[in-house]
Amino acid sequence: MAKTVIADVIVPSVFAPYALERTATLSEVIQSGIVGTDPEFDRLASGPGKTVDLPFWKDLLGSSEVLSDSSPLTPDKITTGQDTAAVHVRGKAWGSNLLAKLLAGDDPMRQIADLVAGFWARDMQAMLLKVLEGLFDSTNGVLRTTHRLDLYQDVAAGSITDAMRLTGSNFVDATVKLGDAGSRLVAVAMHSEVEAFLRKADLIDFLPDSEGKPIIRSFQGRQVVIDDGCPKVAGDNATAYTTYLFGPGAFGLGNGAMDANEAVEVGRDVLASDDLLVNRRRFILHPRGVRWVGTAAGVSPTNTELAVGTNWAKVYADKNIRVVAIRHNL
Repeated sequence: MAKTVIADVIVPSVFAPYALERTATLSEVIQSGIVGTDPEFDRLASGPGKTVDLPFWKDLLGSSEVLSDSSPLTPDKITTGQDTAAVHVRGKAWGSNLLAKLLAGDDPMRQIADLVAGFWARDMQAMLLKVLEGLFDSTNGVLRTTHRLDLYQDVAAGSITDAMRLTGSNFVDATVKLGDAGSRLVAVAMHSEVEAFLRKADLIDFLPDSEGKPIIRSFQGRQVVIDDGCPKVAGDNATAYTTYLFGPGAFGLGNGAMDANEAVEVGRDVLASDDLLVNRRRFILHPRGVRWVGTAAGVSPTNTELAVGTNWAKVYADKNIRVVAIRHNL
């Protein structure tokens, strides 16, 4: 007797690429340009190992020489450096009992399948913020002194001034952290309470999207990404917020190739009347120019390990690391 089962509804070879495509579409950090997809990262993420090496050419140094008919020019050289990215191996399982379907009058598993891409978009954004937490850690973060503008003061509410808040003027000061490369910062991620404060001050612009998508928020000409995962840390008297600025492709993303039945599995526990959906991913999500030097306890770093400052080391010149943080009052 033929019957329709979950494997007929969710076909792994169709579902896996569709979920990846929908994740990219729903991800604000990808759509804003903060995270850039890279075919080379796709290839590296598909290979073996827990980490991958990313060699790069360093910029040319020195000064030009005055030509002479008696002294030859002195040849200089180009040197290399090496970045290292962790390869993330992650998965998530969902299940639903037959009784839930019967009582709800709808199929929970079909709803789960429709929501998987949104889950991964949020999960990737949470990972990115944990990486930033490590890079800007106040004790050991490798970017805490060179790429962070610290305006925050732990004072009573009545003593907070504009010099401690995120304003248009202070935002300009933050872009200067990258010198003449500051003009290339294209996006800003902030807590919803910070966005609301700026909106009340009429500092947020709303721009129509040329493709007919929802209105784009803009601050100082940069696209705004709102995420309550941006740090909000209570002090004795005042809360410290951290807002991030990004250049295009500040993070590189690569999705490793997996067999469809490895990436997506469906099953059923007949005795328990449970349907199961498992989604696995192998990918790189890496801040360009900051090397992963940590040792993960498992096969790949946890979010907690990504947030440890000593697990990262700078390898690019400062102005080529395309992320800046502003720590401020509200």
